[in-house]
Amino acid sequence: MKVVIIGGVAGGATAAARLRRLDEQAEIVMLERSGYVSYANCGLPYYVGGVITDQEELTLQTPESFRRRFAVDVRVRHEATAIDPTRKTVTVRRLEDGSEYEEAYDKLLLSPGARPLRPALPGVESARVFTLRTVEDTLRLHTFIQSSAPRSAVVVGGGFIGLEMMENLTHQGIQVTVVEKQRQVMAPIDYDMACGVHAYLRDKGVALRLDAAVEGFEETDSSLSVRLEGGERLETDMVVLALGVVPDTGLAKEAGLTLGGRGAIVVNDRMETSAPDIYAVGDAVQITHAVTGDPAWVPLAGPANKQGRIAADNISGRDSRFDGSQGTSILRVFDMTVAATGLNERAAEAAGYRFDKVVTFSPSHATYYPGASNMTIKTVFERGSGRILGAQIVGFEGADKRIDVLAAAVRGQMGAADLAELELAYAPPFSSAKDPVNMAGFVIGNLLDGTVQQFHWKDVPGVQHNPEVTLLDTRTPGEYRRGHIEGAVHIPLDELRARLEELDKGKPVYVHCQSGLRSYIACRILTGHGFTCYNLSGGYRLYEQVMREAAFDSRPAHPCGVPLT
Repeated sequence: MKVVIIGGVAGGATAAARLRRLDEQAEIVMLERSGYVSYANCGLPYYVGGVITDQEELTLQTPESFRRRFAVDVRVRHEATAIDPTRKTVTVRRLEDGSEYEEAYDKLLLSPGARPLRPALPGVESARVFTLRTVEDTLRLHTFIQSSAPRSAVVVGGGFIGLEMMENLTHQGIQVTVVEKQRQVMAPIDYDMACGVHAYLRDKGVALRLDAAVEGFEETDSSLSVRLEGGERLETDMVVLALGVVPDTGLAKEAGLTLGGRGAIVVNDRMETSAPDIYAVGDAVQITHAVTGDPAWVPLAGPANKQGRIAADNISGRDSRFDGSQGTSILRVFDMTVAATGLNERAAEAAGYRFDKVVTFSPSHATYYPGASNMTIKTVFERGSGRILGAQIVGFEGADKRIDVLAAAVRGQMGAADLAELELAYAPPFSSAKDPVNMAGFVIGNLLDGTVQQFHWKDVPGVQHNPEVTLLDTRTPGEYRRGHIEGAVHIPLDELRARLEELDKGKPVYVHCQSGLRSYIACRILTGHGFTCYNLSGGYRLYEQVMREAAFDSRPAHPCGVPLT
């Protein structure tokens, strides 16, 4: 059996290695148009920033080492230009001299990945405008920084690559402005969670231009002018385009393979395309979303590697299945961690779910142990069943392990009760006895069984100006003086029982504190005395972050009922 693999990075390299382990006799040819195979795409920004100092660390295998270990005919700088599914051949161009030849196959695996968006804007071909996808891109960018010593940079795009490049350029002493067309960075998280990221970045000296679109670039002798919609210009020494990626599927399209709505290659759960004996994996394929069951495009390294392994199994005569991806992702930006899994609000609404969400603030570990920091967790769940649909975390220490637990909960179709009952590792340096994941389960459970009702930061303006309800602030006098919602009645939690007569029992009471902890206690008190009560999810802390662009507060939420002066 002869297997030809187009693409020698994540999915392609994994498939080649797996194929060899399963079949020592197979002839395996791997075509890669760049000069490198098995390289770490996700590590490229960190070489630019000097975090990774050795260029060789970017490649897990060289073409030569891959040949030696796996007996694979690795051909770098060889670009597949056409596929003939009927004749079962691939036309290949040698990039060094432009010559072409045909390569026959018994089985063909496509792993072309995705290509960075590079819109046809005026001036986009300037030598000062960069993208980052391959090792060659990285070396070009690194060389420019070392030789030109730029003092400023504009990063266009606020996704994973954009923020990673922003951080690493900052590490090089470069002043960075991030221009993002949408009103937030990091599309996998919701706007209210992104507001915390915005505040943190601004505190780090990063300039954010949100709701701003680039119209073109103009190069001068010493700088580059970035023109925004409306005529504003940003003067800079360099630009990094990080507008996202699109499936690199031109070859598949010309070969007549079925493509999905995003232009990605349609495959079944065995990674088989619409053409016999042709498989596809990685960032170029359309898969099934593990939560909704709908077609989806999820360009992530983890799923790509799994798909490569599954395709190799099936090519070798086994029966392996890919059961979809839920898009679990994580980003470190300076010291902050931003992570998500499953559905955010926008995705849940688009999929037609009846859902709600809770926002909880939890310490990264026991607050009496030094060094605890805040962890903001947003959990999206299905009304009625309580099934966990997705989660987002913005925090620092420990955010990674919590998102992994929540990712497992999403994949296992667990509900709020399951989160509450999880037995998770506890010691003061690592967690609290009630882990942040448990706390999310407790809060959702209280909503599901009617122990408490809630409202959200979006609802505050309507509540604030409604004479038929009471807006109640249960924080301490010191907290209230530092900032409050206009129109709110202020009664500290510990005074509430003695001052109930100040509230109209005929009006619903909408209660808030700093984080939602004390106001929950207030709601239980009020409910016990015959009031109808609603608790503000995320408290004043989230409201202030979203509505007033407050500075990011990394302090852990203080325990219920403990005064904060």
